[in-house]
Amino acid sequence: MAKTEPAATEALVAEAFLEGAIPNSDRGINAIVDLTRKSLSAEIINVSVPNLGPGLPTQIPVLIDRRTGEAKPAGHLIEAFRTKPAEKRGTAKALTLQSFIDLTNRHKTVHSAVFADTNWKAPSFQAVIDYHDKESAGAAENLKHRMAYSFPASEEWKAWVAQNGEPMEQGLFAAFLEDRIADLSAPTDAERIWLERDFGTTVATPAQLIQLSRGLQVNVDSVVKNIVNLATGEAQVAFEETHTDSDGKPLKVPGLFMLAIAPFFMGEKISLPVRLRYRKSGQKIVWFYQMYRPDQFVTERVRDDLITVADKTELPTFEGSPEA
Repeated sequence: MAKTEPAATEALVAEAFLEGAIPNSDRGINAIVDLTRKSLSAEIINVSVPNLGPGLPTQIPVLIDRRTGEAKPAGHLIEAFRTKPAEKRGTAKALTLQSFIDLTNRHKTVHSAVFADTNWKAPSFQAVIDYHDKESAGAAENLKHRMAYSFPASEEWKAWVAQNGEPMEQGLFAAFLEDRIADLSAPTDAERIWLERDFGTTVATPAQLIQLSRGLQVNVDSVVKNIVNLATGEAQVAFEETHTDSDGKPLKVPGLFMLAIAPFFMGEKISLPVRLRYRKSGQKIVWFYQMYRPDQFVTERVRDDLITVADKTELPTFEGSPEA
C-alpha cells in the first residue's frame, strides 16, 4: 500500500485550492483541517476473505495507519484490553465422584463426552467439555476445558493394600486385626456358598475374627505345639502348656474373611474376600493375608460409577482417553 508523506499532503491541498475543489473560505479551512486529521489518524476496517475452511473467519479486522499507509492485524491490539477470556480452558479436579458429576453438569454442552481409565491401580474419569461436534461430520473443537476425577484411595483401602501379602509376627497381626475390625463384614449366604465351594474353606464372621485376634494376643509369647487342618476347612493351632485361647482351647483359624470397605474416598463400598494365611517359623507362627482379585472388584466398582456418571450427566461415556 502506498505511503502518504506530509509533503505530498500539502501538495494535494495546494492543487485542490488552485482547481477550486476547496473554497477559499472558513469552510475550505475546515475541510483542510478535516483532511489533515484523517491523514494523521488510524482506522479499523473489516476486510472480507474467501471461505478458507472450518474455524476461519470470513472477515478480518485490519488497522490502517494513514500516517504510514501500513495495514496491521487489529486483533492483537484489542486483546490487550480484554476483560474476560475468549474461551473456557483448563482442568478442574474433583475430589469426589459427586463433585465430578456436579461440575460436569455445570459446564457441559451437547457435544461434551466422558472418558474413563479403568486401570484398577489408578482409575480416573475425565470430562471433555468442548469435545468435537458429535455429528458425523462435525467441526473440530479445542478440547481445552476439562473436568477430572482421579479416584483418591481411601485411608482404609491404603491400610489393607499396604500390608497385603506382608508377613507379620503374631502380636503385630493381632493388633492389626483389632485396629481394622470396623472394615470387616459377614458374608452373605450367596457369598458363603460360592467361597466355601470354590476355596474349600470356611469364611469367618467379624465376631470370629475378633475372637481369633484376642486368642493370638493371649498366646503372643507362646510356642506352637500343634497345627491341625480339619475337614471343615479350618485349622486348629494349639500352643504349649496353658497358652491356649481365652477359653483354654486350641484356636480355630478360618481360611477366609470378608472386607466391606470403599476403595476410594467418599465412594461406595465393595465386598472383597481375603485369604487368611500363616506359616510356621521355628517355634512361632508368622501371619499374613491375601486380598482376592482386588483388580476385578475395583474395576467392577469403577464401571458401576461410570454408569452412574452416564445416567446423571446424560453424556456419552467411553473407556479410554481423549485426544491430547
